[in-house]
Amino acid sequence: MAPQTLEKRVVSLEQWMTHVEELPGRMDRLESQIVQLRTEMRDEFSAVRTEFSAVRTEVREGDEETRRYMRVLFEEYVGRIKVVREGTKRRK
Repeated sequence: MAPQTLEKRVVSLEQWMTHVEELPGRMDRLESQIVQLRTEMRDEFSAVRTEFSAVRTEVREGDEETRRYMRVLFEEYVGRIKVVREGTKRRK
């Protein structure tokens, strides 16, 4: 590679320094965006936890309701069996 002239090297260095000078401002904007993202994520995760808690409560309530209904059906079933047995005993 051929050596560059002093003028080209100075121009290149000035351009590079211009980019370097922009870095602190870009870093500040990036930091701000990261802070905003963290805040939004924390809020959303909190909302999701709250929703999951509500869903768990609904599932528990549904489980209890299902158990009650199963008990009623079981008692009805046992009652029918008794009736059938009594009918069978009477026939004999």
